[in-house]
This record gives sequence, structure tokens and C-alpha cells, in this order.
Amino acid sequence: MSYQAEIKTAQALIEKNGSQWSAIKAESVARMRLQNKFKTGLDIAKYTAAIMRRDMAEFDKDKTKYTQSLGCWHGFVGQQKLISIKKHFGTTERKYLYLSGWMVAALRSDFGPLPDQSMHEKTVVADLIEELYKFLRQADARELGMLFRELDAAKAAGDAAKAKDIEAKIDNYETHIVPIIADIDAGFGNEEATYLLAKKMIEAGACALQIENQVADEKQCGHQDGKVTVPHADFHSKIRALRYAFLEMGVDDGIIVARTDSEGAGLTKQIAVVNEVGDQGDVYNSYLDVEEVSAADTKEGDVLISRNGKLVRPKRLPSGLFQFREGTGHERCVFDCIEAINAGADLLWIETAVPTVHEIRDMMNDVRKVHPDAKLVYNNSPSFNWTLSFRQQTYDAWVAEGKDVSAYDRTKLMSADYDESELAAEADRRIQNFQAESSREANIFHHLITLPTYHTTALSVDNLAKEYFGAAGMLGYVAGVQRKEIRQGIACVKHQNMSGSDIGDDHKEYFSGDYALKAGGAKNTSNQFNNI
Repeated sequence: MSYQAEIKTAQALIEKNGSQWSAIKAESVARMRLQNKFKTGLDIAKYTAAIMRRDMAEFDKDKTKYTQSLGCWHGFVGQQKLISIKKHFGTTERKYLYLSGWMVAALRSDFGPLPDQSMHEKTVVADLIEELYKFLRQADARELGMLFRELDAAKAAGDAAKAKDIEAKIDNYETHIVPIIADIDAGFGNEEATYLLAKKMIEAGACALQIENQVADEKQCGHQDGKVTVPHADFHSKIRALRYAFLEMGVDDGIIVARTDSEGAGLTKQIAVVNEVGDQGDVYNSYLDVEEVSAADTKEGDVLISRNGKLVRPKRLPSGLFQFREGTGHERCVFDCIEAINAGADLLWIETAVPTVHEIRDMMNDVRKVHPDAKLVYNNSPSFNWTLSFRQQTYDAWVAEGKDVSAYDRTKLMSADYDESELAAEADRRIQNFQAESSREANIFHHLITLPTYHTTALSVDNLAKEYFGAAGMLGYVAGVQRKEIRQGIACVKHQNMSGSDIGDDHKEYFSGDYALKAGGAKNTSNQFNNI
């Protein structure tokens, strides 16, 4: 609804309620309604699910239209990302947020920092989704509030043309609300627990839920050892639980991202049930590391299964876990992906050990033989040493091409001595093009970095501490932070405005008129940052 239409609607409502509402101003009501477009998390989930579905369809037609996101652990961090995106690119199109379970565990648990093992309070995940959207909604309110102030100034100056232009900006305003792909780990329990948590996350605004095929109570970070997968029947029951949760909440086009950790997971907690030869359970068990035995070879406590008419004993660790055969990760990932789509997943996620286009492409090519439209979400993880990996990839490619690499020591390519070298420049070019190339080659729809703000916060605080507590003193903050904020036009230099002070002043004026005690007067030191 346009700005003027909102005013007319509010005016009609005020007039309908007679003199008791006579002090209510229709234009103020219209402004507040526009500043709070999304009334509930479900409104957001439905809106953003439609965006993701549209983006997925566009990607199917044009592989250059992949989407991206950065992980975040606080509402303010997510807000600043979207404000920055709008400032630099003028639109939020194809730019999302990622909610990382790792960062929730490390930064949001009442237990303090925890490893990524599903030990944190599961409700914190839904709480963070709600928090992120609160901050994004405030970003809308703040930006629209600034437009309203500009509109008032134009009207007061009698500049009708400028006022019309500002009203057009209000009518065509693009929200900061974007899809969040939210990590539900391995579901935090059985399928009922997964369903209940999914509902909380959807109610908070999540349109896309990412779930992995690890055992919930043995869950490990995807880039660490000791990962234990579950048979497909178990995983698929949780995929269905997510779909039921979406449907119950009325988000009919909600997105399920099915993640397989099989490439690096060498263990399973249980042997799958087999109902007939060649079914999911039979294929899952076919990857087990087994030895053929006779009845005479068995001992007390052995677990035995029949395979192709022969008795075999799966190799079992002291922990009771069963071991897969070495070298089956690729095949198991492909099988996981095919069966996850059969079970209702919309997008796939394959965790890999290193970011190599050919490895991801080869797995996805095998998946797409069965599901041609299969699309991938890929973790551009900080757990990868991107510099070392791509310098080694470049080195190996040059060796294969017969190029002279005698100036380089492959075991020491991370050395700063190589930073200005031809090999380093070529490796950086490959890193720069990685997302575009892998989207084209491996059908990667969405690229994310899980923990960027964890690392950027650590880096910036380290630099500030070194300067401020060192010889630079106060200049360490002024030159290293505030002056850069001013020069780069970072909105947070006006931190009072960012916290909602000006929005509060507007509301005080609506509520109290001339009696309003406002914070933004002449003595507000934030005025020092005006007109810069």
C-alpha cells in the first residue's frame, strides 16, 4: 500500500471512531505502519520463503545468479551487514543471512563458549532468529524515519517536487528483511524434538532450515574428526518433521537444506534395517567395513549380518560404533544427496575437506544424473586454509602443465615470502573466482561463510587493543576506528541514531505533541557528526 493510501486508510479509521480519536494523526499512523511492515515472524517466514523460491528459479535459468550470505551471532551484526549491503550495492537481492550453530554454541550459550556439538540450549537458536529480525526491522524503521524527516523538511520548505520524489522513495522502499538459512544441527534429539524446535524457528521467522545426517547426541563440527552418521530412514524422518512443521505453520514453500557429512564421517552408530535387497538400508550397510566369518569364528557379543548369502562381521570400535570402508565418502555423499531429495529436501549441502571445484562438481554431477535440478548450498568455511589450499592447487596445476615451479617449496607455500609471487597472484585469482566457477560447474545456488564476524571481530579488537593500550593511546581509537567510520560513511558513527533514539523522538512527538521531551536537541553531542 502506498504512503498516501496508508494515510487515507488511517484517516477513515480515525473518523469512524469519532472525537475520542481526534488527537490521533493519520499521517503518524501511516508512518508507524510502514515502519513495521512485518508484524510476526510468520509474516517474515512466508515473505522470505517466496524470495528464496524466486531466487532458486532464477538460478536454474542463469548460473551467474547464485546467492550469498555471511554468518552472524547477534542481531546488530546482521543489521550492519544488510545496511552495508544496501549502501554499497543499492539492493539486498540475492544477499541472505546465515545462522551458524557453531557461533550459537561458541557465543550465545549460558554455559559459556562451547564446541559445535549440540550442547548449547536449543531454544537459543530460535531466539537468535527472532533477534536478527528485530534488528532488521529496526533498520527499516530507522531508514524510513530518516525519509519521513526529509519529507517534512521538503514540505516545510515548500519544495513540492522534492517531496514527491521522497514519497516515491517511500513507496518503493526495499526492506532489510532477507532470508535466513538457519542451522538446526542434527535436530537436537529425535524426530519429535526436531519438529518442535523447527516450529519455534519458523515462528521466529526462519524460511530455510538446514539439518545434517549426524547422530544428534554424537554431533561434531563438520570440519572436525569423529563424525557419526545415521541410516537414511532416521535422517529422512527428521526431514519430514521439518516439512510438517512448515506446513502446520502455513509456510507451504519453506525450504529444507539437507546436509551430508559422509565425506568426512567414517562411523555409524547403528546398522540400518534392511527390508529388501537394494533398499536404502541395504545400500547403507554395503559401505560398512566387514570381514567374512563362519559361525565357528564368532565370539560372545559379536554383531553379524548377512551379505550376498555370506555371514560378515562389521568392524566395531571399543565405543560400539561401526566403521565404514576407507574411500567410500564420495559414494556415500552422492547416495545421501539422492535419497534426501527423494525424501523432500529442496537444497543439498555437502561438507568437504578442502574447497576444490572439481571434487564438488564430480559429486554433484553424479547426483544430477538422477536429479538434474539438484542445487547445492556450499560452506566457504574459515576452517579451510584458503591461501594454502589454493596455492597448493595452483602449484599442482602448474606441475601438471609442465610449468617451472623450482622457485617454490610446496610444503612452505603459506610463507609470507611468497605473498608477492606470481603463484600467489594466480592462487588469489582462483579464490576470487571460486564462487562463480563452482556455481557454474557444480550447480551451487548458495555460498555462505559460517563464521566471518567471529573472525573479523577478533581481528579488529586485536588491532584496537594493540594501538589503544600501546603508544598510540586515544589516537588508536580515533584514527583506527572513528575517523574511518566517518570517512567510509559507516552509519554507526551516529550510535545514538542507530540505537533508536531518533525513532523514539518521533514517537514522543506523536504521543505528546508539544509536551514531548526529546533527546535530539541542540545539546545532543551526536550533532557533531551531522553533515559529514
